[in-house]
Amino acid sequence: MPPITYLTRTASFSAAHRLHSPHLSNEENSLLYGKCNNPNYHGHNYKVEITIKGEINQKTGMVMNIVDLKTIINSSIMDVLDHKNLDCDVDYFRKRPSTIENLALFIWCNFDYHFQQHPSSKSSLAKLYKVKIHETDSNSVEFMGECSEGLEQIYMELVRHQDAM
Repeated sequence: MPPITYLTRTASFSAAHRLHSPHLSNEENSLLYGKCNNPNYHGHNYKVEITIKGEINQKTGMVMNIVDLKTIINSSIMDVLDHKNLDCDVDYFRKRPSTIENLALFIWCNFDYHFQQHPSSKSSLAKLYKVKIHETDSNSVEFMGECSEGLEQIYMELVRHQDAM
């Protein structure tokens, strides 16, 4: 078996949001999320790391062409999230709070959808391994595709939205 490596590319984007759950009352939201529930929103300069896992191709010496990875990150993350209000501009967050955990799930599913559509995924055994998001210098979340349920539903919701565009 050829060596397995983990290729990571980092990107940064700025976005506004308000932590607010449609499943809670205004009072419950205010108590739970505090100042992050401000109805006028607040913003972050997010840093996202996308890690791809795969065998090194003996002909190319790469798991995946980094230019292709950058292109997929731009179409699946930057074009969708950079300088946007997550709650108003991204359909996914109209039904759920725009927490960093939910943002990690969204990025995982949206990146994976774009990755599977890209020609480079057909010529490689590379797979999405990890999404890591830094919301602040102190707060980050990692998602590695592990879940007992719900990911397929999120993925299908995003696919339907992409197909409608």
